[in-house]
Amino acid sequence: MTPLDKETLARRVEDVEHGDENNKSVHDVILAPIEAVTSAVASEPPAAPVQDGGFRAWLQVLGCFFLWFNLWGYTFAFGTFQNFYEQTYLPNTSSSAIAWIGSIQSFLLIISGLWTGPLFDWGFYMYMIFFGAALSTLGAFMLSLSTQYWQIFLTQGLCIGLGCGMLFIPSMALISRSFVKNRSIAVGCTTCGAPVGGILYTVLFQACLPKLGFAWTARVLGFFMLGSYCIAIPLLLAGASNAATLAPGKKRKLFDKNALKDPPFWTYSAVTFTTFMAYLVPYFYMPSYAQLVLGKNESLASYALIASQAASVPGRLLAATAANYFGVMVAWAGCALISGIVCLAWMGVKSYPAFVVFCAFYGAFSGPLVPLPPSIFPVVCPDPKVLGTRLGMAQSISSIANLIGPPIAGAVLRAANPDGKHFVGVQLFTGLLMVLGSIQLLGLWRMLVKGGSKFWI
Repeated sequence: MTPLDKETLARRVEDVEHGDENNKSVHDVILAPIEAVTSAVASEPPAAPVQDGGFRAWLQVLGCFFLWFNLWGYTFAFGTFQNFYEQTYLPNTSSSAIAWIGSIQSFLLIISGLWTGPLFDWGFYMYMIFFGAALSTLGAFMLSLSTQYWQIFLTQGLCIGLGCGMLFIPSMALISRSFVKNRSIAVGCTTCGAPVGGILYTVLFQACLPKLGFAWTARVLGFFMLGSYCIAIPLLLAGASNAATLAPGKKRKLFDKNALKDPPFWTYSAVTFTTFMAYLVPYFYMPSYAQLVLGKNESLASYALIASQAASVPGRLLAATAANYFGVMVAWAGCALISGIVCLAWMGVKSYPAFVVFCAFYGAFSGPLVPLPPSIFPVVCPDPKVLGTRLGMAQSISSIANLIGPPIAGAVLRAANPDGKHFVGVQLFTGLLMVLGSIQLLGLWRMLVKGGSKFWI
């Protein structure tokens, strides 16, 4: 800065300090140049503006929809794998141990946000999407060669989990950058790819297994995963401008210690931890319940899982629409509470038609519990410069719940009875956790409103 610039800046500051403080127009005229000069001195590149919709943004929503075929679709289909492993492929392995395969996959899917969030802020989205797609597809094909528990754990659990984890948080953050007004609807449409993918994976598994055997069935699922990535990647990257770093040249934190002093951050993390501990449990054990308790064959048992995933699509869209008009907190708290009530009502299900109805209701009201939390996170963390980092931190905390929830339910199931035909402990475990999560949500809502947010957020 030249001496003349310094004198001019000092004179303007003095004018502001000693001028008419009640004259707002004078302040507006003087302070703007000061901010401009300060910005020029700091040489801080401005943050990339958040766009609001548009044709390119909706193409990214479509791309993320196909991406979510694999991110959560493969996980939602794990109930079919769980039942097959228990009854046929790994008959000497406990249900709790088998559940660790699916839970470690979902755990890695979410906890990877701890480093993929900052990497997204740094502008490495393109590299992550290629690496994640390649790693998860490799795991899907290597599963076809797996014949022992530890091999399945490495391929289906670790490899697919890590690969999909490279894509989860960045895809949510990308949509958050693409929309402001219709963010909830965009996120809801994106995450509908999860149940649609879950349905397709389940149907493919059941259709191919009797004819092709497990090895070639796993390969068919691998080709399906590869095809969905080939559709998604061009839609996400071609002509995209919002996947670049927020502020080029500025270092990003892998861990934001200021988040640990933020009560809304901790309350948000507590809510997602409680609900996610219960979230996947019914999806993992629906086929087993239909086969062991209701006496249905493996095919009919899987159809119940498909019913829950099919109902999840309209459930997510309706919840996203409700969140757009009435606020995310209303939709989130309502879905958590009703999911808990439905799980408690599961204890009264004694017939297959009633069980299908239960599955459909749980899918419809639990499905939105995945897209709604990230939709409210820009309110919990209004600073876009650390949005990816803090979202990754919060989701990594909830990933621990995903990791331990299904195995705990499996241990409860085994402890209740050796034959595994009494699910009351699992039903109470899931239902009470969901109800507790809805109560915690009221505390988060009150905290955000007191923090200056509008009531219907």
